[in-house]
Amino acid sequence: MKYIGMPFGMWALFAPSFRKQLTAVFGYDADTAKAITKKAKPRYKAIIHDLPEFEKGDRFKMNLVNCAMIGAFILSMLKRPDVERLTVYYANAMMTKPMKWVCRRSGKSKFTEKDIAGMKAAAALRAADRNPYSWNMDFYEYPDGSGYEGRFTRCGICVLMKKLGLYDLTPALCRLDYTMSEAGGVTDFVRQYTLASGGAYCDCGYKKKKL
Repeated sequence: MKYIGMPFGMWALFAPSFRKQLTAVFGYDADTAKAITKKAKPRYKAIIHDLPEFEKGDRFKMNLVNCAMIGAFILSMLKRPDVERLTVYYANAMMTKPMKWVCRRSGKSKFTEKDIAGMKAAAALRAADRNPYSWNMDFYEYPDGSGYEGRFTRCGICVLMKKLGLYDLTPALCRLDYTMSEAGGVTDFVRQYTLASGGAYCDCGYKKKKL
């Protein structure tokens, strides 16, 4: 995968937040946080460089780029974090003001014909059949009209975290689904299983908030 483009933009947007949260969550002083960030950047570039390009129409590329970033920071920390604090760190680092705005904007189009068509297209693409770092999913609309579920049987984040030797920390990334749903303001996120915790699939359910 080429660094120029989305990976470059994501680093520019989120690296300051990832650096700030090193102090806020893990207690690193400013100089150490700066040094960790400096070390993480070439690691991030190297991870990106080793990844295949995503197909046009694959909506999950950003998910993997985000995984590459958090992976680079974890590998650059002075001490391996535990899942609990990493969950807080990742959520705080990702949920910047611009990201919250994106989530709210996305929430306005949730459950529209365009949104549902996009989910069906992602299911039909089955990109992980050709790119192990992408996702395969099935799409289910709830019979009672309360929302829908994306059921993922292949997960690029799981594959990359295994490659990086960080698979046990993957649940910290999974938790962001709840945070982003809450920020969108229109859905309640529901889940029973994840691949990372030994499930047969990851169920990502979005139910319409009751007014």
